[in-house]
Amino acid sequence: MEYYQEILAFHIISVLSWMAMLFYMPRLFVYHVENIEKQEFVEVVKIQEDKIYRVIGFPAMVATLLSGITLLFLNSDLLNNDWMVAKILVLLLMLHYSFSLNSYRKKLADGSCNKNGQFFRAYNELPTLYAILIVVFVITKSLPIYFSIGISLFFLFIIYKILTKKI
Repeated sequence: MEYYQEILAFHIISVLSWMAMLFYMPRLFVYHVENIEKQEFVEVVKIQEDKIYRVIGFPAMVATLLSGITLLFLNSDLLNNDWMVAKILVLLLMLHYSFSLNSYRKKLADGSCNKNGQFFRAYNELPTLYAILIVVFVITKSLPIYFSIGISLFFLFIIYKILTKKI
C-alpha cells in the first residue's frame, strides 16, 4: 500500500489519455468518410488515425489496465463492492469500443468501411456515456440504478436522433 496513491494517480492519467483517443477517433472517422473525395486530406487523416490509436490510445489503454489491476491487487476488497463490479462491466464495454475503433481504422485505411459520418457521430457518444457511468460509480461508491438507466436511455435517445437526422 506504500505506493497506492502514486499508482492511482498514474491510473487516472492513463485513463485520461485513453479517453482522449476514445473521444477523438470517431471524429477523425467522420472527417475521413465525409471527405473521401479529397485524397490528400484523407491521407493526412489516416496518419492521424493510426498515430492516435497506436502511439496514444493503445499504450494508454494498456497502462490503464495494468495500473487498475495493480490497484485491485493491492486492495482486493474493492471487488466486494457492487459499484466496482459495475465499473469493471463498463470497462469491458470500453475495451470492446476501443478495439472496435481499431477495426474501423483498419477498414477505413483499406477502403472497406461502409459506415457514414452520421454513424460515427452517433458512435462517438458511447465513450461519454461510459465515462459518466464510471465516474458516478467511483465518486459515489454506489450503484445508482435509476441514474444509470436514466442516463443510458438519454444517450440512446441522443444516438437515435443523430442516426435519424435527415442530411
